[in-house]
Amino acid sequence: MITGLDHVVVLTGDIKAASSAYQALFARAPAWQYGGGGADRVLFTLDNTTLELVAPNGEGMDADRIRAVLDAQGEGLASICFRTGDIANMHRRLERLTLKPEAIAEVESRDAISGAALSWKRTRTATEASRGVRLFFLERDKERPLSVRTSTAAITALDHVVISTSDPERAAALYGARLGLDMALDRSHPDWGRLMFFRCGDLIVEVTHRPGKHADTTQDKLYGLCWRVADIDATHARLVQAGVDVSEIRTGRKPGTRVMTVRKGTCGVPTLLVQPSAGQGE
Repeated sequence: MITGLDHVVVLTGDIKAASSAYQALFARAPAWQYGGGGADRVLFTLDNTTLELVAPNGEGMDADRIRAVLDAQGEGLASICFRTGDIANMHRRLERLTLKPEAIAEVESRDAISGAALSWKRTRTATEASRGVRLFFLERDKERPLSVRTSTAAITALDHVVISTSDPERAAALYGARLGLDMALDRSHPDWGRLMFFRCGDLIVEVTHRPGKHADTTQDKLYGLCWRVADIDATHARLVQAGVDVSEIRTGRKPGTRVMTVRKGTCGVPTLLVQPSAGQGE
């Protein structure tokens, strides 16, 4: 019943600085901006998913909760939201899987620039039931507008989101058997540890296990993001010219791919850019 990864949420203490940094990285303008409920939000919608920046604003329980997370963990990935075409059936499935979903909520937002409105229905699992990762599920009434490209060599789409685990068997059971994502790869390597790739629409949820890295076997962690580019040489040149701190281009682990690391300007999110191999969309 999961049809794709609708969006990922990144918490930040400075919404203006974060929005400027991601606009420089993506070479795309924000597609949607709104406030309320104790937070300001800026959304960048790429070809296959959305990155949502969230910062606390004002007083109240929700704003205090976001500030508490920032104080405890710093900026970074906070949650992921899967898309579904039938939120009612998804909710019933989550209940049967003992993932303790919240009641379905109906939500609406209005873009601060255009005045356009979007509405959706959502639920979320209990964090303790999803091994410490905040998982949301959403049914939208229509597509979000895409972020307009502001330059050449823009970021095109999300390639994969990385989740680190200290218990790969339980993580595999959650994302594969229980949530129904298709396992495309399960590989172990003495240098990398164990990698599991789960297809989610046209991108990948990558679950990685590196022995000795985490002592708590009850908690997984949202770790990082890898974005696709069409021409990594052109993107590297653009980012260097814009003053974005990036590594040199290197050969990726997947045959035929080339990658580079974004060192700063991602709100604490470990970030990789990849040029897929010829003829491949991931």
